Amino acid sequence: MEMIETDICIIGAGSGGLSIAAGAVQMGARVVLIEGGEMGGDCLNAGCVPSKALIASAKHAHAMTTGAAFGIAPVTPEIDFAAVKDHVAEVIAGIAPLDSQERFEGLGVRVIRAWAKFTGPKEVEAGEYRIKARRFVVATGSHPFVPPIPGIEAVPYLTNETIFAQRERPDHLIVIGGGPIGMEMAQAHRRLGCKVTVVEGAKAFGRDDPEAAAVVLTAMRNEGVEVLEDAPVVRVGGQEGAIEVEIKDGRVVHGSHLLMAVGRQVSLDGLGLEAAGVEFTRKGVTVGADLRSSNPKVYAVGDAAGGLQFTHVAGYHAGVVIRQMLFGLPSKASTAHIPWATYTDPELAQVGPTEVEARKIHGDALTVLRFEFAENDRARAMRETEGLIKVMVVKGRPVGVTIAGAQAGELIGLWAMAIAAKIKISAIAGTVLPYPTLSEVSKRAAGAYFSPKLFDNPMVKRVVGVVQRYLP
Repeated sequence: MEMIETDICIIGAGSGGLSIAAGAVQMGARVVLIEGGEMGGDCLNAGCVPSKALIASAKHAHAMTTGAAFGIAPVTPEIDFAAVKDHVAEVIAGIAPLDSQERFEGLGVRVIRAWAKFTGPKEVEAGEYRIKARRFVVATGSHPFVPPIPGIEAVPYLTNETIFAQRERPDHLIVIGGGPIGMEMAQAHRRLGCKVTVVEGAKAFGRDDPEAAAVVLTAMRNEGVEVLEDAPVVRVGGQEGAIEVEIKDGRVVHGSHLLMAVGRQVSLDGLGLEAAGVEFTRKGVTVGADLRSSNPKVYAVGDAAGGLQFTHVAGYHAGVVIRQMLFGLPSKASTAHIPWATYTDPELAQVGPTEVEARKIHGDALTVLRFEFAENDRARAMRETEGLIKVMVVKGRPVGVTIAGAQAGELIGLWAMAIAAKIKISAIAGTVLPYPTLSEVSKRAAGAYFSPKLFDNPMVKRVVGVVQRYLP
């Protein structure tokens, strides 16, 4: 085997691994990047990018059927499902050069396309190479988790890794799992002409604020998506084109295709972490707030670190790790300011704790502010009035925000920054925004913090009365 000595060895070329590689090599470190699968990882090839491209196609199809309120005669769109998938593939291909082996080799990164395995606390083997590094980063991401449901081994099913290659439109798509992936794919396929049934063992959007989730669930059901909640699956059966899913209460759902979307499993198999002295569980590598493992030379980022499973978290982790490895600076990761969004229509977005979580943490010190999208003029103009924003405030500062409504994923950015920078709610309330914009829902919600103090305060009214009598 060829021996390579380097400063940093990164295992996994997804968002976290690529960010660390690009940053480290451009600041003078020697970097080896190992990837056994596709460059760009799950996000580019089977996650964020293709799903949002498919959702965009579905939105255009849906718009053609919903124009009556705007004076536009609805028409039934002619959907070329294969062409929709061509659009998805083109979007991936357009972004792929940014994550490509050629680009990173051009930056000076040594890229090895093979599966990596630790052979000791300071050494990894990959293909024909043995890599000895001062620091290692495990950035292997995750893959779809398929639970051992009776019958699953004999039934053809899709996951997020295979559904975007499906070029024939499913007649009836059954989705097991009511989380973000399942619900996004359910609505998109319904809008593209499929019958869709979601089967969820507990509650759909179970990690989100129930009131906000109800907004999206109502909209999806109104579009014809059947969502079965509290419906644990006990058996699946059938064959391609004729799938059946049996629920614990005896109901059986019949469909043509099955999508498994019940969660993600961290990809650590075959890494030989034991040989490196790295502790781990099925949830990921065991790390501290500094993202360092039990082997101080090995870090883990993104999904591999066992926390929130989002692409932007992996990118954030990259910065935390780079500060330590390149500059020797103390740096720790936090989740308090990490936002996430589900790109259904309406969208769901969250940063910090939900109302229920915040009440458990802060008790009577918590103030909850609300504003409805129906009271926003831009939302009215677009006829997208379903939704609300809830802001959880403690001692004049936001600690958590829930948004359900149009462009919630864009609107949450302001609040993520506010929480990260510990900005007071008064700064949001005092911000001047262009009219009419959806972003005014944030300003109006922030302003609600001061309304009782100003409008329901007898002292304020007395002061105003005195000033009015004596002001020249």
